[in-house]
Amino acid sequence: MAQLQPAEITGIVTETARLTSELYVFPEVGAELAELLTDRLAAGRYHQATDVEALGRLVTEDLQSVNGDRHLRLKFHPYEVPTEKDGAVREELNRAAELSLGGVPLIERLAGGVVRLKLAPILFPLDMTADALTAALNLVSRAEALVLDLRDCVGGHPDTVSFICSYLLDRPTHLNTLYDREEDSERQFWSLPQVQGAKFGGSKPLALLTSRATFSGGEELVYDLQQQGRALVYGERTGGGANPRQGFTLHPHLEATIPVARSINPVSGTNWEGVGITPDVETDPAQALDVAHPALLAEIANGDGDSLSAQEARDTLQGTAQPAPTAATAATAL
Repeated sequence: MAQLQPAEITGIVTETARLTSELYVFPEVGAELAELLTDRLAAGRYHQATDVEALGRLVTEDLQSVNGDRHLRLKFHPYEVPTEKDGAVREELNRAAELSLGGVPLIERLAGGVVRLKLAPILFPLDMTADALTAALNLVSRAEALVLDLRDCVGGHPDTVSFICSYLLDRPTHLNTLYDREEDSERQFWSLPQVQGAKFGGSKPLALLTSRATFSGGEELVYDLQQQGRALVYGERTGGGANPRQGFTLHPHLEATIPVARSINPVSGTNWEGVGITPDVETDPAQALDVAHPALLAEIANGDGDSLSAQEARDTLQGTAQPAPTAATAATAL
């Protein structure tokens, strides 16, 4: 990449300031940050940047210096990104979706009738992920208890959050509201009244795993279910990003990401911006599954005392459960 020219730097920073002032969801903070960028541009701070990545880093430091909004940044991309609005993120999503089996990289049956469903680092838009999610959620509907692993989930689309919640709740539920500054309007997000295939439902034990990396759309899924009292959260406090953003390409390798809306949870009346989500059971995220699993087994064991699942859960807790049969052993049994 060629070194940036002074006129290019001025244009990029000036446009970032304009977008922040006009679109940032908190108008007063947006105006303050735009003035800050303008002043520091005049003082020569950004002309110290030796390359595109360095400019993005300097501008991002200043954008996040007032209220710490991690969605607000001048993001460097090592590859050239499209020029249309949100083109950069769309291209990133397409690449990531291809590498994660459409958003469902892992389904694992644990001992005692517990299933772990690990979701991709992004909750992709439904046009990219609906088929994979439907298949995965239908499959795990048979589990006695479910672990939803979001320790690596750093973002996603609110419609996808609602879609997943629809399989984990029994009835249509108001999950979240987004206030949009530009439209001065609110949009509600609800779980769906009907889904394709079978639901896991709203009564069987559900655990969510988090880490400090859990962010944005991943956090919304956790927050929505926690606030509804549907799940227990195991792990560590999440990253604290609740303001959805739009992306604007200002250079082939630089994207200004501007939060244009904010979440309003119908239960809490607020969101997790800047503070993260506090787990119900705080633990090292690397140990979160080991902590959640026996708790879920205990719930299963205390359920239907005569069921095979309850007996398997009790045997697992006592360390006497037999391993799940392989295809070879099942064939031999037949």
